[in-house]
Amino acid sequence: MASFTANTAVSRRWFGGNHSQPSLSSSQSSDLSYCSSMPMTSRVQRKLNVSSALHTPPALLFPKQSSTSPAIVVNPKAKDSDTKQMNVFQRAAAAALDAAEGFLVSHERQHPLPKTADPSVQIAGNFAPVNEQPVRRNLPVVGKIPDSIKGVYVRNGANPLHEPVTGHHFFDGDGMVHAVKFEDGLASYACRFTQTNRFIQERQLGRPVFPKAIGELHGHTGIARLMLFYARAAAGLVDPAHGTGVANAGLVYFNNRLLAMSEDDLPYQVRITPSGDLKTVGRYDFDGQLESTMIAHPKVDPESGELFALSYDVVSKPYLKYFRFSPDGTKSPDVEINLEQPTMMHDFAITENFVVIPDQQVVFKLPEMIRGGSPVVYDKEKVARFGVLDKYAEDSSAIKWIEAPDCFCFHLWNAWEEPETEEVVVIGSCMTPPDSIFNESDENLKSVLSEIRLNLKTGESTRRPIISDGEQQVNLEAGMVNRNMLGRKTKYAYLALAEPWPKVSGFAKVDLFTGEVKKHLYGDNRYGGEPLFLPGEGAEDDGHILCFVHDEMTWKSELQIVNAVSLEVEATVKLPSRVPYGFHGTFIGASDLAKQV
Repeated sequence: MASFTANTAVSRRWFGGNHSQPSLSSSQSSDLSYCSSMPMTSRVQRKLNVSSALHTPPALLFPKQSSTSPAIVVNPKAKDSDTKQMNVFQRAAAAALDAAEGFLVSHERQHPLPKTADPSVQIAGNFAPVNEQPVRRNLPVVGKIPDSIKGVYVRNGANPLHEPVTGHHFFDGDGMVHAVKFEDGLASYACRFTQTNRFIQERQLGRPVFPKAIGELHGHTGIARLMLFYARAAAGLVDPAHGTGVANAGLVYFNNRLLAMSEDDLPYQVRITPSGDLKTVGRYDFDGQLESTMIAHPKVDPESGELFALSYDVVSKPYLKYFRFSPDGTKSPDVEINLEQPTMMHDFAITENFVVIPDQQVVFKLPEMIRGGSPVVYDKEKVARFGVLDKYAEDSSAIKWIEAPDCFCFHLWNAWEEPETEEVVVIGSCMTPPDSIFNESDENLKSVLSEIRLNLKTGESTRRPIISDGEQQVNLEAGMVNRNMLGRKTKYAYLALAEPWPKVSGFAKVDLFTGEVKKHLYGDNRYGGEPLFLPGEGAEDDGHILCFVHDEMTWKSELQIVNAVSLEVEATVKLPSRVPYGFHGTFIGASDLAKQV
């Protein structure tokens, strides 16, 4: 590829914010040693006038790239070395488009970025990316790993390969899976990028070229970036035909495959090797059956073994489709669900007989970009509602919509039926302001664990905070119930204490019936992410909670194994490199892992 005019933003060391970095020993900094030390551009060097919980001692370091890119045309199905030279037309097109992007970047840097798109806020501190880590075995363990824990804990997250040229949201980063394997009482660790079509091409080119859905697609410059990308695609300089997603959000193990997902693409299959390493198999379309995107939170029914999923479209109707897969991976026909406008549906819920679909107030309005705004909009005129549909419906004609005003749940933790009252009970964290993750807001974010009752007979809903004592109210986001009871009545939920937002200072075990909260705190300057509940063979809360924890003073990370009944730490696995704060994970037992394809 011809030289990139805006490439001055790539291949340099970057410190977000105005903080000094704790000194690191050689072992602590091993995952950062491959980076260069060139100065950052003036835009990021400017003094930040924002206050954010992300402003911890940061170290954003990116792999060193060449200042010029080779004149190549990328081939997403090929190895890095398998490229071809550009023809005369492509060289001319590349030069013109690079010049246009250089002008665009220069224009963008004249304007301050909102906190929700400023890299120095979004990926500072331990939100910053790390390098891949090959398998490290026989890790130090404090305590004893429970004999019942055999298999692999995997967690997904956003880990940008290249330094952002302009705007960047934490959700925009390339997917990286972190894996801790337990075998014979010992633990190993590895982390690898999920090699998406997007990742492979940008690695070949040595810079980011695919538009970032949240960090870059705002206003007129967002439209210009889309036009540049489509022009490059038309000239054969990039190939979006095999997907543009980052696969950084969810993980599910289904039909003997580990799938990494983000809702803007098909899933990617990632194989866990016998040594505990990770290898991307490729984009997975269920043997040609899946032709649309799939959200990052599909649900596996613990009784039937089926996988239930949604797909939403932000451009054309149908804006929403529902489908399922049998345990052997056979897909059902799509059920098109009629919506008046494209709506963000990051999550949904299942019960024994129904699927529960949230149609909430965060919507996509692409014309807002023409008016200079974000296409992700909080529609205050829209009334939030939940759709209840039979899990095996062949069409959506019998869906029952029940309004739930001013209710936005980014995640739903569980749902179940209560036949005696003809109600469906939904457990979720209601977030206000609804769009605060995507758009800058002066209002402090609140995420209130709530019980929402949908009366199928009257068509009405009620909502109450599960933690009734206002003084005990805390932000609860990211977590789960016992996965063996998903869609059934559960007493407990295990949720991240998202305080100070967006960091996680511990997790809470919440009694969904009484509102009692038991907390496990990580300690001063120590933060984590989503707690994973690994069920045992006894009562509902018999089992262990696994969570990555990072110490921002020592700059070291570990995996804690906590008894889910007593909330006492039984073992701590000391990790060989830093684990950034991330998204969602799962556990694959040794017996299931042995069946992996």
